[in-house]
Amino acid sequence: MKNNIFFITILFILISCSKDDDVYKPVEFEYELGEENLVSELSIEAFNADKAFGRGIPSLSNLQSSFFGIGDAMFNQSWVSSPATTTSRDGLGPIFNARACSACHLNDGRGEPILETGASSKGLLIRLSTGNSVTTGPIGHGTYGGQLQDRSNLGLKKEASIQVVFSYIKGTYADGSTYELRKPNYTIINENYGSLVGVQTSPRIGQQLIGLGFIDALSEASILENADPNDTNNDGISGRANYVWNVKKDKLTIGKFGWKSNQPTLNQQVAGAFNGDMGLTTSIFPDENCPDGVDCSQLFNGNNPGENVEVPDKQFSRIALYMAAISVPKRRNYKEEAVLKGKKHFRDLKCVSCHVDNFTTGANEILSQINNIKISPFSDFLLHDMGDELADNRADFLANGNEWRTQPLWGLGLIEAVNGHTFLLHDGRARNIEEAILWHNGEAESSKESFKQKTKTEREELLQYLNSL
Repeated sequence: MKNNIFFITILFILISCSKDDDVYKPVEFEYELGEENLVSELSIEAFNADKAFGRGIPSLSNLQSSFFGIGDAMFNQSWVSSPATTTSRDGLGPIFNARACSACHLNDGRGEPILETGASSKGLLIRLSTGNSVTTGPIGHGTYGGQLQDRSNLGLKKEASIQVVFSYIKGTYADGSTYELRKPNYTIINENYGSLVGVQTSPRIGQQLIGLGFIDALSEASILENADPNDTNNDGISGRANYVWNVKKDKLTIGKFGWKSNQPTLNQQVAGAFNGDMGLTTSIFPDENCPDGVDCSQLFNGNNPGENVEVPDKQFSRIALYMAAISVPKRRNYKEEAVLKGKKHFRDLKCVSCHVDNFTTGANEILSQINNIKISPFSDFLLHDMGDELADNRADFLANGNEWRTQPLWGLGLIEAVNGHTFLLHDGRARNIEEAILWHNGEAESSKESFKQKTKTEREELLQYLNSL
């Protein structure tokens, strides 16, 4: 009897210590209840179809659903130059990259790199700068501005064309199997407004649009919880926030959107795309993007009577709601053994150090339904050094030329179904998830090298897990 009491006491102490010290961890091979719902109960069923990304959260009111539909239509409509009889969608240009939002984000998904010189862009643009200020951001070229526009309205010259040449890099895994990486070299040719020699350039692909409202709702404090700019825990991962100019607040605030976290809010991100990509003015960016030597005040614009911008606030609010309400599809195959093993590899390789899967949203000014929601974006939204091979050598506020924002991985496995391709990374160089992993260097080099030591079966299990997201 005395021995039994001793055994029970020891067992109680062990259990108590485990809970108190928070050392208990679930078995990582097992399914975790609800892990398929990446934005909790606001997740949507995933369909392996081209519309998997374009569905709103399930709790929209009737009025919000109506506005969502209007925003969806705006997203897909092609804008035209002024003057035009279609007064609610004119004002395109005078120089631009695309006629519609969907041209760069087809089906709310990802853009494509340019695969041959002279081909039309389907979501790739090139940022330009001649320097950087940590408080005002990249310094645009005196003539071309901060973004190359490779299209123009009738009667005007586009700024230039984009040339691409690919080189190929061979590599070998520890098990002897080989791989090949494709590296693009983009250059600007046929400049119509003067030479761009010596200008800093950065090619970038349009990103998928799921879950943007949830990102917008993250508080600065929640993002900073994962920051470790001086790597005080010596794990090789630093992670630092970018602080960028917030036009509405007239001050620097934390960056959340864009390849280098260079936009602070969803509204500013959308307004920036209207202005830079399509030449449309909003109350956030009211100035025309005008080519050198052209007096845009003498050109027709798309302003309706009584309005002083081409996308007035009421119209802008509809597409802003649409963007904020696009939900995140539930994961697929999440109980399969290979996927569960892949989840363990993901954690063993410390991918989760940057691709963070545990946030709770704060307040969102567009949709209150997405306040205080647990989400798994698989991103920390911080800047990380990704090594020289991925560097664009172009600073952007606090981001240096080697740093990129950790990209959310939710929806990763549906990109092919939605867009018909699997091009990844900032310039679309990676032809699939495996190549994207193999381009990781800098702070992620240790994880990449550990991946290369895995067996072929283990690598495929990791890829199956990532494709389930």
